[in-house]
Order: sequence, then structure tokens, then C-alpha cells
Amino acid sequence: MLAAMTLWLLMQGLTLIGVGNYLANLPRDRKQEPADGVVVILSVRDDWDGSPDLIARLERQDVAGFRLLVATSGECPAALALASREPGRVQLVAAGRAADEGQKVHKLRAALRALHPDDRYLVFIDADIAPPARLIGRLLFPLVRDKADIVTGYRLLLPARGRPALALVGAVEMQLATLPRFPSATMPWGGAMAMRRETADRLGLDAALAGRLSDDMAIGLAAWRAKLRLRPVRDLLVASPLDERTGAALAFAVRQYRHIATNSMGMWALATAVAALQSAGWLWALGWGGWPAIGIGYGAAWGRMLLRRRIIAGVVEPEQAIAARRSLAWDVVAPFAICWMHLAIQLVAVSSSTIRWGGYDYRVQRGRVTRMARVDQNPAGN
Repeated sequence: MLAAMTLWLLMQGLTLIGVGNYLANLPRDRKQEPADGVVVILSVRDDWDGSPDLIARLERQDVAGFRLLVATSGECPAALALASREPGRVQLVAAGRAADEGQKVHKLRAALRALHPDDRYLVFIDADIAPPARLIGRLLFPLVRDKADIVTGYRLLLPARGRPALALVGAVEMQLATLPRFPSATMPWGGAMAMRRETADRLGLDAALAGRLSDDMAIGLAAWRAKLRLRPVRDLLVASPLDERTGAALAFAVRQYRHIATNSMGMWALATAVAALQSAGWLWALGWGGWPAIGIGYGAAWGRMLLRRRIIAGVVEPEQAIAARRSLAWDVVAPFAICWMHLAIQLVAVSSSTIRWGGYDYRVQRGRVTRMARVDQNPAGN
């Protein structure tokens, strides 16, 4: 019993130290850097609603003078309307339908081929984010100062009010968002990522993405193989609203881990082993460890919650922080449920190599699409 209690105390202490490390390394002096030749690449579905909040936030960026390149599958009315309003700043590219790769990847590859000769910095964003005004400037700073080859932020889910199941998904993602960020172990997130044009050329980015489903994993693994410098920007936890049906939110979570498993089983195995150890620890604490073990678990969970509150308050807007904190309620009430849900998502992810995304079923092996089929009549594309 003493050995088990010691191990449990060590496990909980390490998780607390990990979140504390993230907080301690949040940049206080959040330097930005303007640059010429910046293009922001946005891939959208053809039924895109125009993301008025996102476009307004891009217009309020601290660093101005960039071009917005919007990649669609075919005709997207909202994208056409945006380009007609700002013909000098917004460029459209229509990629058509993919045959042997993810539709998002297909659009990104078309965007790369549509770059202008004077495009020097590539910034990739997703349509469902609510970025801060410092986003582009913060991503550019390490690139312009030659401190990194690829720079990335990470998502911070904002669960809708009164939806505890969505808050649980958000709590699982919060575990990942507040992990210590080390350059040697960083994977880029395509929702907020930047690189120099020469880095894209060095990677052969078009070829590296060809046939792939996950842009994040393809770029990250190619960068690791090329020994590039990947740099996380810890204060760029970028708000992403989560207001879907519970089933869709869970499918999203499973899809993220299925991307990992179908690209790198070793990476999935390591992440799952950590979650399994925590889950088993909670099972022991609740079943056999008694009140001292439960107290250790809850004490560490509340400590992580307090640290995460400080992290959230320091990186997003007050309204976004209120929404993000909904996920923290699970740390207070039932931290074991977060671990068990996390492990369940990881295990379900390896039950199949088929990923449903944007109206298609993709069969993926070693990161490559081996088969794709429509699952509805009029998919709008990823």
C-alpha cells in the first residue's frame, strides 16, 4: 500500500509540476515583428459562412499589410463576396475535388502553388478560431529573428454554456493544451502556424502533403525528419468555440487521435500509456486507496485547476476565459472522469483506420489516404 501511495503521489505531483511549468514559461514580454511578404492561408468549406468574427479579428491584427489567400474546393459564395469587397487583399484559389488525399490538404497544396514570387512568410489558420490581435505578429517574431523554422500555437476549446459533456471534451483537450512545451517535442497545429517560404521549399511542402489527410502531422513529421527548429508560442492558446452536438464533439476528439495513430503508432502508444497510468491510478485511489489517496488526487486536480485558470486569464480575452473555464469544473468535481474519457477516446481511435471528415470517409495507412468515399450527396469539403 505504501509503494502504491508513493507512486500515486509522484504521478499527481508530476502533473502539477507540468502545468506549473507551462505557467512559469508564459512569455511576459510578448514581442511581435512586422514583415513584408506575409500571406495568410485559410482553407474553407464551400458552404463557409464567411466567419465574420474571424475576418474582423484579422482586420484588427497588430501587424498589418498581409494578403489573405482563401482556398476553396469549388465555388464558395462567402469567399467570392469577401474577395469582391477587398480585391487587392484577398486572393481566391479553387482546388477542385481531391481523389487520393484529404480535401483540406488538397486545398492547401493548391494554395501553395498559387503563391506570389514575393511571398516570404506563410501563416496558416483555421476558419473556426477567434484569434487575438497579436496572432500574426507573435507567429512572425521567431521567424523574422531566425529563432525558429516553424512556429505554432495551439487550440483552446470554449465549450458552450450548459453543456457538461462538451465541457468534458474541453477538459480532455485542456490537458493537452497545458502540457509543457519543448521545441524538441513540439508538433505544429495547422490552426495557427507559420513558416518562412524557404522553409516550405526546403521541406518540399507540396510533395510532403501529397496523399496525406492530416496537414499537421504531415508537416510535423517532415520537419522532425529534416531536423528543423519547431517553436511553440505558449501565449498563443487560440480560442476555438465548441458548440457542436455531443456526438460530433466526441467524433472530433477521436479523429484527432486517429490522425496520430495512423501517422505514428509510437506517438499514440506513448500518449495512451500516460493516460492509462493516470486512469489506473484513479481506479486504485477510488477503489482501494481510501480517503488519503482520493485527497491526493483531488488536491492535485484543484491545484492544476488554479494554475490553468491563471494560464487562461493570461492568454485569452475575458469573455473567452469565462467560456474556457467551464472545462475546469471537471477538475473540481470529477477529475477521474477526464482521465477515463481521455483514455476511452485514445482506445476508440485505434479501433479503425477510417476517418470521417468533411463529408468523406478516408481509409488511412501510415498517414497516406488509400481510399476515400463520399458519405453524403453534397459534401462541401473540409
